Amino acid sequence: MTIKEYPQEQLAAQPIGYWTREAAQLVIGGLRAALAEENLTQPHWWTLNHIAGTPGEWTRAALTAKLTPFDDQSTDFEALYADLTARGWITEADDRLTLTEAGEAGRLRAHDRNAKVHARMREGIDDATYAATIDTLRLLVANLGGNGDLP
Repeated sequence: MTIKEYPQEQLAAQPIGYWTREAAQLVIGGLRAALAEENLTQPHWWTLNHIAGTPGEWTRAALTAKLTPFDDQSTDFEALYADLTARGWITEADDRLTLTEAGEAGRLRAHDRNAKVHARMREGIDDATYAATIDTLRLLVANLGGNGDLP
């Protein structure tokens, strides 16, 4: 894909709020649509990935506390855990969560769908440019009093 070229001065005068909001809405919308194909929400996705990353270490309370700050949908995490349990995707032993084979298979299917969204988003953007964009956004966040560290 190609986009119209503009002089640097004109680009530097653009409102960052507009462009970050527009990008966020399109990225999040694309990811949510891909996850919905597996009947998942973003909090489902985050939950599956955290449990997969450290199986048998997360409790419901600790995982809910970790994920709640990122949730803009007021997710009922207890209902989410019940859903994943009913699907046979997670189990719980000694208050610790683990993915089942079915859960890992579902996570991998969702990963493949998300990867397609990420690939489309990154068309024509090399790693150096992408990393510079992330670093610029981190600095903007820090300059405005937010946390510029990686999540």
